[in-house]
Amino acid sequence: MAATRFHALPGFRITLGYTLAYLSLIVLLPITAVFLKTTSLSLAEFVEVVSAPRVVASYKLSFGMSLAAAAINAVFGLMLAWVLVRYSFFGKRLVDALVDLPFALPTAVAGIALTALYAGNGWLGQYLAPLGIQIAFKPPGVLVALVFIGLPFVVRTVQPVLEDLDTELEEAATSLGADRWQTFRHVILPVMLPALLTGFALAFARAVGEYGSVIFIAGNIPMVSEITPLMIITKLEQYDYAGATAIATVMLFISFALLLVINGLQAWTFKCTGRDR
Repeated sequence: MAATRFHALPGFRITLGYTLAYLSLIVLLPITAVFLKTTSLSLAEFVEVVSAPRVVASYKLSFGMSLAAAAINAVFGLMLAWVLVRYSFFGKRLVDALVDLPFALPTAVAGIALTALYAGNGWLGQYLAPLGIQIAFKPPGVLVALVFIGLPFVVRTVQPVLEDLDTELEEAATSLGADRWQTFRHVILPVMLPALLTGFALAFARAVGEYGSVIFIAGNIPMVSEITPLMIITKLEQYDYAGATAIATVMLFISFALLLVINGLQAWTFKCTGRDR
């Protein structure tokens, strides 16, 4: 008689049913509502709304700065996670707590603080302005805000993997003659890459939809520093609900395509390292 495997949760069908019902209610239903609202526009009207020069400029700024911010956070978030895991120093607990500050800080407060810091008369802006470097009210200000809110996603995703990484692997590589770069490239990075890509994806997803912290430091100058979420809010304030959902639909498709590519790269890294989910 075959042994019966014990499961803490109910059977597969019941669990799957609850999962799909919850997913449909929380995720699929709102997305479907967006699509249905967009159908009130004809194809020509839809194309006219989503391809307006001002809207296209907002796409380029939002997605370009989101990808750049996620890439910056992937590099420096990895370094920060490494320091927190591998070294002991005075104030380590404080630094570890500060990493989560963007999670708890209201986005409007973050935007006001960054603007006060990087504006022409701000603490740092007053020294950057004479050098011809303008952060606030320009695209670099958007980048700074998105880096600020996205850093914890990379650190908190990579940190547990680093904690579980056995240092004996690094010692073995060193004993076999590998230098520091070779050890990192061939031993550490392959193990951390899936988690790093996950953190990159999370930081990118958060940055694309960010609104509160960006509008203060961006200045919202048409064709220069307007983000796509602001364009959606503008349409809603004009009671153009169909136009707002049309822009949101394009934003949704682009975001989904980019996240699909990132997840594909993550699956490829799992396959190359011989690890399965």
